[in-house]
Amino acid sequence: MASIPSFLKTLQGVLNISTQAIPCDFKFPRETSEYNACSFTLENKNIIYRKAKLTPKKVGLFVAIWERDEDGQTRPYSNDDDFDFLLIDIDSPSIKGFFLYPKNTLIELNIISSEQTQGKRGMRVYPTAEDNMNKQATKTYKSHLPYFHTVENN
Repeated sequence: MASIPSFLKTLQGVLNISTQAIPCDFKFPRETSEYNACSFTLENKNIIYRKAKLTPKKVGLFVAIWERDEDGQTRPYSNDDDFDFLLIDIDSPSIKGFFLYPKNTLIELNIISSEQTQGKRGMRVYPTAEDNMNKQATKTYKSHLPYFHTVENN
């Protein structure tokens, strides 16, 4: 969870909240280590946090965005779940920042489940355009770009 403070000031600005606001009410699911999964509250905003991972064979970064139901099965997040934003931390050699998706955007992009869509358990994100992106990656890059915020090194 050490990476949250590195972009806290940028996050506070994006959410238009006080720079005195600090994350609280951290919750860590059973599978926390690989994607630094947690949820927290920041000035009455419930945020799901994941850290995206570089993978060796594909461009972009991968992030798992599922949770376990009462039976222990994985399921995509739902529009019925109590959160306001999904925050995906990007810390790659070429860029540092985060994607911050409002819940309604996640529904529009078919990332979380709703009455209209099944949702996703994981996805690739692209903070920068790459030369070897296929058509789907380019489409994802363009539709997700408005939600990416660069964090300058301190």
